[in-house]
Parts: sequence; structure tokens; C-alpha cells
Amino acid sequence: MKTIVHKASERGHANHGWLNAYHSFSFASWYNPDKIQFGMLRVLNDDTIASGMGFGTHPHDNMEIITIPLEGDLAHKDSMGNASTIKSGDIQVMSAGTGILHSEFNPNHDMHTKLFQIWVFPKYRNVTPRYQQITLDKSLQKNNFAQILSPNVDDEGVWIHQDAWFYLSDFDNGFSKKLNLKKEGNGFYIMNIEGKIEVNGEKLEKRDAVGIWETNEIEIKANTNAKFLVMEIPMEQ
Repeated sequence: MKTIVHKASERGHANHGWLNAYHSFSFASWYNPDKIQFGMLRVLNDDTIASGMGFGTHPHDNMEIITIPLEGDLAHKDSMGNASTIKSGDIQVMSAGTGILHSEFNPNHDMHTKLFQIWVFPKYRNVTPRYQQITLDKSLQKNNFAQILSPNVDDEGVWIHQDAWFYLSDFDNGFSKKLNLKKEGNGFYIMNIEGKIEVNGEKLEKRDAVGIWETNEIEIKANTNAKFLVMEIPMEQ
């Protein structure tokens, strides 16, 4: 088993006023040669967007882009004709494929929006762009690994063009549970959202993360009431 711990305080940080962003991996002007990616996981940005502000229209291609709102709302428009708003409890995915344009902004004038934006390298290049948005059943996350993403159209959650599985969990203090890999050779990357947890003995506080690979199983224990995101990611393409 191999392990790498990424402390919250070690992330890249850029405060643009309208956007306060923390980067788990090298992004924009922040570059760390030791934090380029974890397997096929390329970006994990922890963004806070000020009221009424957002990202203007910009392009993407050949990337699976996942947005998980944590607080507030995010309005989305894209070149595929989609116009919608996602909020806490939703998950959105775009397969950029051959290329898309999109914009996203905080439509509220009295509160900020907090979200994770995650980029995963796709299994196939130049796929037809697609968009998907669903509302999650938060009750399934209680003391459980609730699947929110997979490679399979008919599975729970959204789907992407990659052999990855994501889970959201809300554990009570003292609760512990094991999780097995879906695909041999993949690794786990766990981002602790709130509270304190242990992952195979590694202690994580708020926004700490750990990558674990060359093992088929992890065990997560909550040392307080805790919320966290588990991503099973291919380590190689």
C-alpha cells in the first residue's frame, strides 16, 4: 500500500476577490511539480464565488468536468444549449470531448457559493460533448458510501467516460466502514469536507486529503461527525 497526504494548508491559493480558490493540484498560475495529478485526477478546486459573480464563457475539451456545490447555487449555460442552476445536494458533469463553451456564476446577491470543481482525464478522446445534472438523496450518505458517479449509465449517480467511482459520506462520530475497489489497479483519493476522520490510520482534518493506492480496501473512521468525498480513480490510462 502506498499513501500520500495532502494537507489543506499546503494547497495552492488564489484570492481574486470575486473568487477565492484553493487548488489541490497545479492549476492556473500555481504550479507545484509534486502536485500535478493523482492518477487520472487532474484538478480538485475548492472554490468560493462571491454573490453575483462568476466565470465568463470559456472553452474546454477532452476532460470530464464534475461540479459538486457545497453551499449556495451555481447558474450554468453552455454551447450545447443547456441553461440550469445547480445547488447544494446536486451534482453536475460535463464531458467536454471535442469541445464546449460554458459559463457559470453565482445568481444570488446575498450569499456566496461554495463548490468543488473536479477534472478527470477521459478514457476516450474526442467523444461527443454531453451534460448531466441530478439531485442526490442525501439520506443515502448517512453512515454509508453513497455512490454519486460511475462509468455506467444505469448506475447510481452521474456517469463519465472513465473507470472512476465517487462517493459522498456523512459519518457519525465513532462510525467506521470499509470500502473495496471496484476495479483492480485503481487508487483512492479522499477529500475530507468537514470534521475529522482517519483513513487507514491517517488522520485528516477539514479539507485535508489522502491518496492511497496498491491496496484493494480502505477503512474510514469518523473521529467527529464528518463529511467527506471518496474518489476511486484509475492510476494509469
